[in-house]
Amino acid sequence: MTTGTPETQARGPGEAWRRRGAILLFVGPFFALFAAVIVAPLAYAVYLSLFSEKSSGLGFGGAETVFVGLGNYLDTLKDRAFTDGFLVILGYCVLYIPLMIGGALALALLLDSGLARARKFFQLALFMPHVVPGVIAGLIWLYLYLPGISPIVDLLGGAGFLAGDKVLGSVVNIALWEWVGYNMIIYFAALQAIPAEVLEAARMDGAGAVRTALSVKVPLIRGAVITTVLFTIIGSLQLFTEPMVLDNVSDGIVSTWTPNMYAYNEAFGNNDYGQAGAASIILALLAAVLSYVVTRWGNRR
Repeated sequence: MTTGTPETQARGPGEAWRRRGAILLFVGPFFALFAAVIVAPLAYAVYLSLFSEKSSGLGFGGAETVFVGLGNYLDTLKDRAFTDGFLVILGYCVLYIPLMIGGALALALLLDSGLARARKFFQLALFMPHVVPGVIAGLIWLYLYLPGISPIVDLLGGAGFLAGDKVLGSVVNIALWEWVGYNMIIYFAALQAIPAEVLEAARMDGAGAVRTALSVKVPLIRGAVITTVLFTIIGSLQLFTEPMVLDNVSDGIVSTWTPNMYAYNEAFGNNDYGQAGAASIILALLAAVLSYVVTRWGNRR
């Protein structure tokens, strides 16, 4: 007994293969690019992390590649320079994430309110810093931080923004300048998708502008907020560009200040690609675990 309409029964195996081919045509480029820029580098980093360069004899012989298994991972985890970098990341997250999320959310709510004027202009103006590459942004703020050159530092009486105890705040400031506008656009787009009848119902119930924003709008864009928190945590673990630009002029930043800088220094400073690969894989695993935790927390909420 056959089921289905005559049209569906007329479709043979050729039609099914054509549909699969069409699907593959659309998703194939994504998977090819994903394999080339994500899977292959990770696999190569894992391979490098399992080997180490050892010199034969008293160091006069040539170096040879030796399989060390998890030895590089153990050495990396025991290295204080690597683990101390996570303390820097922790301090950075404590300062950066609340300021970034809170600032972007406040700006989005303000632009979404009836008080906003010249909305398109301010959206563009706030988003423009994100268009500037991280290296260029670091150089711009390096100029603004240097005493004797910066008009801001001279105006504040020579405050040392690059001193050891202040440099973390200076790095956070650069990141805020780059990313607040970007996340503000995400929140603003989510706010625009809220049904008008929901907001009208809140107003009819007597809710003011502030109450509507905090009790209606913010809960309805919770998914967008959780997504940006997830991306911000991952980005914080990868902190590299801004402190690398400030490294040569700040006494508070060393070559192993963050885990990413540690991996870079091991690879291109010490020529120890095995140790650099191990540090990179540990960092990638930690990012994956935190992504899972934040996602589960967001779904529970």
